[in-house]
Amino acid sequence: MAFDSALGQRIGGSWGTIATLASVDGTATHPMPRALSGPTVAVRDLTDAVHALCWLHGRHPGVIDHAVVHSHQPAARDWLESAAAAFIEERTYLARLTAAAGPLPSTPGQAESEAAVAGQRHALDMLAQSDRTGCATGAAIALVLDWAAVRVMLDAAARRFGVTPPVSSLPDEMETASLVSALAETPAIERAMAFGAQQILAQHRGLWDLLEARASARNHQ
Repeated sequence: MAFDSALGQRIGGSWGTIATLASVDGTATHPMPRALSGPTVAVRDLTDAVHALCWLHGRHPGVIDHAVVHSHQPAARDWLESAAAAFIEERTYLARLTAAAGPLPSTPGQAESEAAVAGQRHALDMLAQSDRTGCATGAAIALVLDWAAVRVMLDAAARRFGVTPPVSSLPDEMETASLVSALAETPAIERAMAFGAQQILAQHRGLWDLLEARASARNHQ
């Protein structure tokens, strides 16, 4: 996702910080999702990625659902509830894609991979349930921002597997930018939001690194 730097300058530094994190450290800059979105990608690699994303984000409650309860920021409630409702559709989409993709491809080190994703799920849950004001909200915001790039890969998989991609109803960039500006009332809250966002993006990059390593292992088995 290409974030609007002019928008960031108009709305304020808090949005600029999170938007920069998403644009530099997010899914869009990792080589693996770009490769998975290409026309010649191996079906087994797409299948593996769909299953992994379903493991990470296909269960309820997820990051945004936890943040609704733990954000401690009343001004974020409407945005969070809207995002949580929209992410129900994303989970349904993940489930449909996983069913269409079929079973996981045989991959060396499967048990270790499952343990790694379980660790990531735990890390996401801890972030989204943090009592540090701003952390849970920042995590939810980063997930929504990064999901636009994740959807590029998921939609490419959908076309390969004969699934019609639904239109995303997640909050748009302008809504999210306005929210970030309104919530960053103190430097401490701004730092907590940035921390939550950064950690979500780090977990996503860790997942793409894992999928890249699994694809390489399959190619050499």
